[in-house]
Amino acid sequence: MNACAKITVTNESIMTKPYPFKPLEFERLSREEQKARLGQFVETLSQRRTVREFSPDPIDLSLVEDAIRIAGLAPSGANQQPWHFSVVVDQEVKRKIRKAAEEEEYQSYHGRMPQEWLDKLAPLGTDEHKPFLEIAPALIIVFKIDYGLIQDEKGNEKKEKHYYVNESVGLASGFLVAALQMAGFATLTHTPSPMGFLADILGKPKNYKAFLLIPVGFPADDARVPVITKKPFSEISDRI
Repeated sequence: MNACAKITVTNESIMTKPYPFKPLEFERLSREEQKARLGQFVETLSQRRTVREFSPDPIDLSLVEDAIRIAGLAPSGANQQPWHFSVVVDQEVKRKIRKAAEEEEYQSYHGRMPQEWLDKLAPLGTDEHKPFLEIAPALIIVFKIDYGLIQDEKGNEKKEKHYYVNESVGLASGFLVAALQMAGFATLTHTPSPMGFLADILGKPKNYKAFLLIPVGFPADDARVPVITKKPFSEISDRI
């Protein structure tokens, strides 16, 4: 049985308050088991690199869906879960996304972005050309749902405020990227700016705003990545 098969989150799980409460199910692990689990996780995540050169080889989309199920388990403000994940595999749709993204990126690289930002990007060798948007076998578009759309007692549409949207969708995106790495996929976190064209191309409602575009697949045989380092632990954490 697929390891993720037991994960089920449906609209019926999103209850209106007041919530019923139940005893917490929690397994207290031994220190050895804690270390073993974290060790395996760190080993896998430390190998993750941003990939811009993808193989067109097909992938098992059920594994991508399992990773999205994991993303859907992320915490969110007031449990509103203000996210949606669209998986794009249609070649013509991917072509439209690439064309629109490259048009926006051209404007960014030739006037929108300040020179300071361009200087920061220069060592990575990025530009407005995004062939990976067509080559990668799947694109995951992460949408944030800025507000809910509900009907009042008269049938009129009104907005329902969502809280901590960016924080919630950011957490879910982190879960997603980690899950895809654990599944053995290469990914890229891509944010062409502005990204309004994604909701237009995919026909999403007006309250859906693109948050992140993630190409998913296997790296090309000749894929190359820059030699970079991460900040040492002493710079990203302290104990007080």
